[in-house]
Amino acid sequence: MQKTFIGPHLRRLRSERGETQGAMARALGVSTAYVNLLENNQRSVSVAVLLRILEVYGVDWRDLADSESAARLADLRVATQDPLFDGVRPDAAQLRAALVHSPMLAEAFLTLHRAWQAASDRLSSLAEAEAPGLAATPESAVHSVFRRQRNHFAELEALAEAFWGGAAPERDEVYVALKARLAARAGIAVRLVRVEEMPGALRDYDEGRREIRLSEALDHPNRVFQLVHMAGLIEHGAQIDALVARSGIAEPRSVVRLRVELANYFAAAVLMPYAAFLAEARSTKYDLDLLATRFGVTYEQACHRATTLQREGAQGVPFFFLRIDKGGNVTKRFSATSFHLAEYGGACPRLDVHTSFRTPGRIVPQFVEMPDRSQFFVFSRTVDRPTVSRTTQDNRLAVAMGCAIEHAGEVGYAEGFSLATLRMTPIGINCRICPRANCDQRAHQAAILPQTVSEKRRGVTRFDG
Repeated sequence: MQKTFIGPHLRRLRSERGETQGAMARALGVSTAYVNLLENNQRSVSVAVLLRILEVYGVDWRDLADSESAARLADLRVATQDPLFDGVRPDAAQLRAALVHSPMLAEAFLTLHRAWQAASDRLSSLAEAEAPGLAATPESAVHSVFRRQRNHFAELEALAEAFWGGAAPERDEVYVALKARLAARAGIAVRLVRVEEMPGALRDYDEGRREIRLSEALDHPNRVFQLVHMAGLIEHGAQIDALVARSGIAEPRSVVRLRVELANYFAAAVLMPYAAFLAEARSTKYDLDLLATRFGVTYEQACHRATTLQREGAQGVPFFFLRIDKGGNVTKRFSATSFHLAEYGGACPRLDVHTSFRTPGRIVPQFVEMPDRSQFFVFSRTVDRPTVSRTTQDNRLAVAMGCAIEHAGEVGYAEGFSLATLRMTPIGINCRICPRANCDQRAHQAAILPQTVSEKRRGVTRFDG
């Protein structure tokens, strides 16, 4: 049987209640030394003691389970592939031992490495006089929260499943049903307005007038999505606030951003119920265009939902999601994989998500390999944003979905490729922190590569000396 270690969780539980180790020991009927050993992960917890903890402190067993260990191990493996650790790179067994016996030290190491990556990236991309502080952006903070949860929130799934209180309305009646629900439960009217009446916005909630205004620029799936989003914030604001509080995020911009993304998650879960969406995803081999049509959502919304199918015992393919604009800027990212998504700046230019702008609306498949030798199947496609006037045409973005190579056989877009004879495209996170020294697509001198450019030799790029 697998041993269960609860050290950091037990220490937090004790600290929250202001107890000493001795007081906790007396409450549990064990010795102070045993509590100390448990908190330092030098002993695994027995079933009897675990049940006693649940009884005495009234906590949910899931609050003590080490659900983050897999994500933390993946984070450690990615971090230690950095060229900084050449020659002193710990193996997987050593990393697991660090998580078990010194979880706070492992967390401190990851924090330090992330700060070093952020500093390297910022310092190489911004002039010194213009460089802001190295604090995480709201997007980065939100991504960290979703990553710790493996992009899955059981509480929001439960709320979504209970949303209609029975059988959901027919897909072509959902919009009308949502308007009626908001009027009956919250006294809120929904009004479709002309672009001129609400320039520069797609949705606005006037709390004083109890009115939600939707721009006529939104297509039907997005009008429905916006109404479910608002219903989530209005009806389940307390539950969303509890998730925000549990995240540990306090910076005001990040708090608002997290609330928005959690409401988006809720809306996707309502419109694409977990069990039904997973069953259709498996039967269609993740044909996301067909899934979008079947559930009355957009292609991008179907992609988002596919990344959240990580329920224990009913897991889908673990995907990462990346969205970029025509300038190469990463505008949104989610991941249920070990794939390390760019924190700042653009994605790797060798990733074919950029190429998809040349073939709008068509799937572009690709097999890639990261510097740590991990391999992924990635497929990309463009998506269009709402157009509100002739001066804002071609608001096009590109999205990429990817999974570890061992899951490629479950995805229809990978059919027709022989995994035994594939040629992998070597990619990195982005140029500023990529260790590939002789890449013919390099756009910046990597901050982590020490070699200088040669005066006597011109390589494929000006950074290859």
